[in-house]
Amino acid sequence: MKIVKAEEAISFVNNGDSIMIGGFLTVGTPETLIDEIIKQNKKDLTIICNDTSFEDKGIGRLIYHKLAKKVITSHIGTNKETQRQYIEKELEVELVPQGTLIEQIRAGGVGLGGILTPTGIGTVVEDGKQVIEIDGKKYILEKAIRGKVALVKAKRADHLGNLQFAYTAKNFNPIIAMAADLVIVEVDELVPTGSIPPEQVQFPGALVDYVVVRGRE
Repeated sequence: MKIVKAEEAISFVNNGDSIMIGGFLTVGTPETLIDEIIKQNKKDLTIICNDTSFEDKGIGRLIYHKLAKKVITSHIGTNKETQRQYIEKELEVELVPQGTLIEQIRAGGVGLGGILTPTGIGTVVEDGKQVIEIDGKKYILEKAIRGKVALVKAKRADHLGNLQFAYTAKNFNPIIAMAADLVIVEVDELVPTGSIPPEQVQFPGALVDYVVVRGRE
């Protein structure tokens, strides 16, 4: 794990990368890292996230600046620009039920090939997908999802990269950090190693590549 500025961390993101971004609307979203993606004008991104937030906040700003070519998400209802780009065929949107999406990501993080879910059976969701019957009940096979980069927001980190999250910011963040090749974490606070008791570590530093401290850009 290395502590770096946002500029250096985002320099490892390439045009066309698939990026997982934590947060629920604007809660638990790494705003500093998003700012730097916009500043460096990283393009043609595939963004994997819970939602596209609002036009002027969070992940929505990446949509507004037209840096995404595709979004895999569960909700776009609060972002009119996402809707407009989707309708005008400027942006590809893959809508996935929220529970299914996070479980697909979890599967990707722990090395599974996918999950079986009854959600979507008998609807357009199952079109083109494998349906498996177990004990008389049908399930859709949804393949695991991984990303090239995970952009994570945490409350604090120690100098080994061990993380703690604040309240509901512990939503998508620890899950996406398991399912990406490169993990970049934005934190509010950097604390001495050992000051986070082992039983209070919510994500291990062994899986973190870079930490950016908010306000030290």
